[in-house]
Amino acid sequence: MTEPKLFIATKAFILDKGKVLILKESTKYKDGANAGKYDLPGGRLKPGEHYNDALKREVKEETGLDVEIHQPFCVNEWRPTVKGEQWHIVGVFFQCTTKTNSVTLSEDHEAYEWIEPEEHPAFNIIETNRPAFLAHLKQKPL
Repeated sequence: MTEPKLFIATKAFILDKGKVLILKESTKYKDGANAGKYDLPGGRLKPGEHYNDALKREVKEETGLDVEIHQPFCVNEWRPTVKGEQWHIVGVFFQCTTKTNSVTLSEDHEAYEWIEPEEHPAFNIIETNRPAFLAHLKQKPL
């Protein structure tokens, strides 16, 4: 059996007036495995890239937003099969804030919502993101 490819990912839990931004994955996303489901902005680090730079880059690419990164509050891992390859992704979730909630989506996503974190069960959110919502709900707000 082939060893899985290992990636580190940063995920942005972007808060605006208590609501968090979720993005609906498009069928056009070439590395996507969750079309039609909601995700948090973020993505994989490039080799040698600092996590803050990676997260800011990914958020800007996916949403057009500039964010301020705060503390990490959740770590999770998942093991998807992407294009026939087994991947192992370790994701670190960061609380983030933004000065504007005006989102411009990339073609990797087809819709977005600003939701109350406690309402997350009502949305078709990728399961690997659910621990971040639960962790957020247990901590003090920014």
